[in-house]
Amino acid sequence: MTLGRDICGDWNAAVGREWLVTNGLGGYACGTVGGANTRRYHGFLIASLKPPVERKLLVAKVDLSVDYLGWPYYLAANEFSGGAVDPHGFVHLESFTSVHGVPIWRYAVADALLEQRIFMAPGANTSYLRLEVLRASAPMAVRLKPLVTSRDYHAQGRGTQPLQATGAGNRCTVKAADGEPLYRLSVSSGEYATADTWYWNFLHREEFARGLDALEDLWEPGTFTAELTAGQALFFTATAESSEPPAADDILAIVIARSQNLVAALPKSAPPWVQMLATASDQFIVQRGEKSAATVSVIAGYPWFADWGRDTMIALPGLTTVLGRFDTAAAILRTYAGFVDRGMLPNRFSDAGDTLEYNTADATLWLFQAVSEHLDAKRDPELLRDLFPTLAAIIHAHAEGTRYGIQVDSHDGLLRAGEPGSQLTWMDAQHGDHVVTPRIGKPVEINALWLNALEVTVRLAGRLRNSAEKRFCQALLKRAADGFARFWNAERSCLFDVIDVDGSTAQDASVRPNQIFAVSLPHCVLPQEQMRAVVDTCARELLTSYGLRSLSAADPAYVGHYSGNAWQRDGAYHQGTVWSWLLGPFSRAHYRVYGDASQAQSFLTPIAQHLAAACIGSVSEVFDGDAPHIARGCFAQAWSVAEILRSWVYLDRKISKP
Repeated sequence: MTLGRDICGDWNAAVGREWLVTNGLGGYACGTVGGANTRRYHGFLIASLKPPVERKLLVAKVDLSVDYLGWPYYLAANEFSGGAVDPHGFVHLESFTSVHGVPIWRYAVADALLEQRIFMAPGANTSYLRLEVLRASAPMAVRLKPLVTSRDYHAQGRGTQPLQATGAGNRCTVKAADGEPLYRLSVSSGEYATADTWYWNFLHREEFARGLDALEDLWEPGTFTAELTAGQALFFTATAESSEPPAADDILAIVIARSQNLVAALPKSAPPWVQMLATASDQFIVQRGEKSAATVSVIAGYPWFADWGRDTMIALPGLTTVLGRFDTAAAILRTYAGFVDRGMLPNRFSDAGDTLEYNTADATLWLFQAVSEHLDAKRDPELLRDLFPTLAAIIHAHAEGTRYGIQVDSHDGLLRAGEPGSQLTWMDAQHGDHVVTPRIGKPVEINALWLNALEVTVRLAGRLRNSAEKRFCQALLKRAADGFARFWNAERSCLFDVIDVDGSTAQDASVRPNQIFAVSLPHCVLPQEQMRAVVDTCARELLTSYGLRSLSAADPAYVGHYSGNAWQRDGAYHQGTVWSWLLGPFSRAHYRVYGDASQAQSFLTPIAQHLAAACIGSVSEVFDGDAPHIARGCFAQAWSVAEILRSWVYLDRKISKP
């Protein structure tokens, strides 16, 4: 998937496309195809000091220029306050592509062709930039100018900071204020020349569009220069590690091999765009805490999310199980089981990593699906024995009642959840004290998940010959299955979104995608005609090429564009905005009721085009509800990648073995 001059040479098109590489710790590097940073989260080295959180932007970017055949060529690009762009290096960019998750730029200057690659060392806060002269008739002098800072990745650096650089030869060390991390910059050959220059008012246009502070000041600690001839490579390295970084060529080989192994786990029929998703899946799996703890988690999305319980459990099958990464799946399940408290999984970890938030009614229930899929794919009796007491305790806690009013209603066996001021489902937008979609009562997907959690526990209790827990869950399941019939909305031939709203007998008849889970999840209690009606309603009122709208466009509360300031965006987040991860459940539900795996799989294929339109090789979090459905939110989202990948593989197996 290669972008040519029509994209690379157009300023808005080039900076409207992004790239991402990660290190498995929560650290990452990302930027735009055109070279300018358009977000506060763009950077060449964003280190995770307390994996996978406490992320610091250290090296914002590395500006490249060359002298060739007596002419200077400035290959970098920056946008400043007021919209001034300087230099215009993108005009020399002949192509951009991503191979095995490694972004590759090729710059054409006169008769020379210069290639740049960026990648990170797995398990280390170290970024590499590789330059190679692919074609030249004379030596080429290259200059690398790092622009640096030392700040929290959510912040903006303004004014001078106490940054100092010391070095000689081919390297230097940058020191910020006391307590801030040291980091080192070096080139594999060439020289370092000291400098002390501040550059003011870099504009981050995406922050401006989001109604946020959009200006940044950066410091140049010096310049690295070298002379290259055709076939010769140069490496620039930035590291926050105390030890000497491994050889760049060795790291690049490891990065490529990891991608190749993930692709090899796919069916041989997988097209290139699905292979790209398999490579992208690795970006979200991260270490949590010290390596010795063997704890593993999932980053919900780049560039700004940390790890979330809900996102982790939804994404886990697609990121691990379908690719045969069973040890990783088991490690994630064990990690999260250790955080269960009062029968609840944490919703999210703070960016500081020391606070757990349990405001979720669904994350815990998605755990049962992740466990079930893992155990169905891989015999793991030890994990089953280890986790079953936790699963059983969760069921009892929900039956008896836990935080936020989450409890089984003895009258109908359904699960109620929510209190004023809380947002417990995945539709969790909240601005200040205002909860956009509170959904207090009995949400449809919460109860579909509850039915499935009970069914999973019944099966697992049977495997362990735990007859007491099996009988307990069977009784709960029977009552909840009977009670689920209350969700049927005969007038609109679909399911109510919430029943017993705010503790009353009222129902919320809004047409939302939450009902699709009643059909996509393995255990469904709806009659066949109701299952089909649910799928048809979602197709008619919610389906787009890139996902399902969060609210029918016919609803008076529908918002067709996810844009503007924080208040406007929060108000649109679940009021019509398209969510790409929902393509997975929809395609599986469609197959369930219509039995045509090829047709169901076709709902996923528009994502192939998207992989070249936003973050190259990954899937965005959300899209506008209105056409042309512009990508918004996080540019790389775990459950978006995972659910589309998982569903494509699932449906491909149905095609291969009808």
